[in-house]
Amino acid sequence: MKFTILTIDDEENIRNGLADNFELEGYEVKQAASGKEGLQLIEKGDIDLVITDLRMDGISGQEVVNQVTSKYPGLPIIVLTGHGSIEDATSAIKMGAYDFLTKPLDLTHLNKIVKNALQGRELALQKTQLLKELNNFKTLDKMVGKSAELRKVSETISKVAPSKATVLITGESGVGKELVADEIHNLSNRKDKPLVKVHCAALSESLLESELFGHEKGSFTGADTMQKGRFELAHGGTIFLDEIGEINQSIQVKILRVLQEKKFERVGGEKTIDVDVRIVAATNKNLEEEVKAGRFREDLYYRLNVVRIQMPSLRERKDDIPLLVKSFLREFNLENEKNITGFDAKSKAAILKYDWPGNIRELRNCVECAVVMCNGEEITLEDLPASVRESVEDKNIIIPHGITLDEAEKIIIRNTLTMEGGNKTKVAQILGIGRKTLHRKLQEYGMETEQTEEIED
Repeated sequence: MKFTILTIDDEENIRNGLADNFELEGYEVKQAASGKEGLQLIEKGDIDLVITDLRMDGISGQEVVNQVTSKYPGLPIIVLTGHGSIEDATSAIKMGAYDFLTKPLDLTHLNKIVKNALQGRELALQKTQLLKELNNFKTLDKMVGKSAELRKVSETISKVAPSKATVLITGESGVGKELVADEIHNLSNRKDKPLVKVHCAALSESLLESELFGHEKGSFTGADTMQKGRFELAHGGTIFLDEIGEINQSIQVKILRVLQEKKFERVGGEKTIDVDVRIVAATNKNLEEEVKAGRFREDLYYRLNVVRIQMPSLRERKDDIPLLVKSFLREFNLENEKNITGFDAKSKAAILKYDWPGNIRELRNCVECAVVMCNGEEITLEDLPASVRESVEDKNIIIPHGITLDEAEKIIIRNTLTMEGGNKTKVAQILGIGRKTLHRKLQEYGMETEQTEEIED
């Protein structure tokens, strides 16, 4: 990377001397004869380091330091001063200047300071870029996968998002219910308004009521000020109630009222507050069973269950595992500043065979662990968590009761492919069918690239 240095000094001979020196060192140099001119050049960008004199007419070097450190944090600035202005120089250091030198200049010493400052600058820029890439990666394309099950979810999201309908997201823990809520909000007409999330299971009953509806000053011990609740903060937008099956019936009644009347009162308050908010709820419980058991209000259940999105477990969408793993590998390579290229045959077989009871959350944790533990360019079986490693030792194929013959055949083919590392010739031999027959069945079941797709960056 070629750096650009800006020199600001009202003495032309000093500017030219510095320019000659830095160009010999391989830097690009820009010059400014005043503080005003220098700030204008900085504003245009592409400046990596500033060297400014302190004593100048008009905008002083101190003001240059002040504006650079406040407007352009991370941009190193070196101060030049005469022997009689050491106090001013130290003041500039306190304001955020990188270093200072007294005139006449020792160019060798100056070059060392510049080199150190630019090395720090380069590291900071690299870190900023990595964080930017990581943040972009985390915020884009969260619904990773191409399976038929995920396509159905995506189609439902696209249909329901523009509407005002309440949505109930169901599925096991770790399947990505919160990501669905994010997508619904981001594709809705409320996307420019708040998306407020409440994890109901993480709050006690008394605290949850206050969090949802707010409270008035003095309504309970510790209520020293009035506090708005999450419903009030979500006005005009969306509120996501995660694990709604965990809330007690008194709070259920209040949520029901919000759904029916768009009204509520803060805890300890008498003023009725009108609110325009869309409710998206999620649960890993069977709410129908909770209703039958008397733990969840039937009327609230039907109010929530206007549109239902059932998130499949990871074992139901194993077609998506290669894409998810590739996605997580990119993320954790960036986060840990590694360049791991992929997984070896045994580790891929283990990942594809494992049933992932913790779903996507467990898979993500597995890849993070593997990246951290890996010392080479390729993740091995030994880098994976013990529970995943053990999956390859079990050679039995489990066929669930109640499935069709085609579904059973698909399971047998998928697991055999996994155990044989995607070797189709060997799989065909084991299954007692021709390679062309295997190829036809893979196409028929939509598995042509499922097991053979590389799990790599």
